[in-house]
Amino acid sequence: MDKNMNYGKDYKFIPATSVQSGVSQEILPDLYAHTIQIANIVFYSIPGSNDFVLIDAGMPKSAEDIIAVAENRFGENAKAKAIILTHGHFDHVGAIIELVERWQVPVFAHSLELPYLKGKLDYPEPDPSVDSGLVAKMSPMFPNEAIDLGDCVHELPSDGAVPFMEGFKWIHTPGHTPGHVSLFRESDGALIAGDAFVTVKQESLYKVFTQEKEVNGPPKYLTPDWDAAFESVKKLASLKPSVAVTGHGVPMKGTELTDGLAKLIHQFNQIALPKNVK
Repeated sequence: MDKNMNYGKDYKFIPATSVQSGVSQEILPDLYAHTIQIANIVFYSIPGSNDFVLIDAGMPKSAEDIIAVAENRFGENAKAKAIILTHGHFDHVGAIIELVERWQVPVFAHSLELPYLKGKLDYPEPDPSVDSGLVAKMSPMFPNEAIDLGDCVHELPSDGAVPFMEGFKWIHTPGHTPGHVSLFRESDGALIAGDAFVTVKQESLYKVFTQEKEVNGPPKYLTPDWDAAFESVKKLASLKPSVAVTGHGVPMKGTELTDGLAKLIHQFNQIALPKNVK
């Protein structure tokens, strides 16, 4: 591992999984989602080539799985042109250093996320009191220390463009983290939401394992700013996405997605807010 890059001291494999783990699915001809244990990554195919962009970098210790999926989809020795991070939580950067070293690629994130990706600032510790679900209860074991990607991580372009993803714009969707972003393509309504909202009740071990579908707010145990989180959900709903890939849960489209987002907004306090937040 490059001595200029390192994970936090609390980095470790997390023994949590779901029935979707290992499942890949084509969302659109150029968007391919894959589930690693309880978190989703997305591959964007660059038209006219075997090149791709990876959005988020999975769970800790998952690099070989991600490389295998990429080579199965894009050919032997396929490599990304870039890695885009929706945010820097452990389950979205779990294989990032190994992938950067393997592919020699730049990483892009929002400017407000860079302190957590350059070893300067730790995320708040997970809060197990937010919900009675077992994932919430086990959340204190989740890594929260900053990783350090050194000079490999760069600020997303200020004009909203997403490197190597023509037609997509990044949208600042804070709340879950200060620099959380979602990626949206207006031409067809494709949304890569990260954890701005998810399609499973992420605090419940049973629902995570079974991947029972429901539009929900960001994972409660790692979300510090609920006012911002609510505004971000409303911002994404206003875009009227046709299909959404979220950081957790199965992809959702059409009226199921539209109705789910409308219900989440209408009942945000009941659905999304932790029991210890008023």
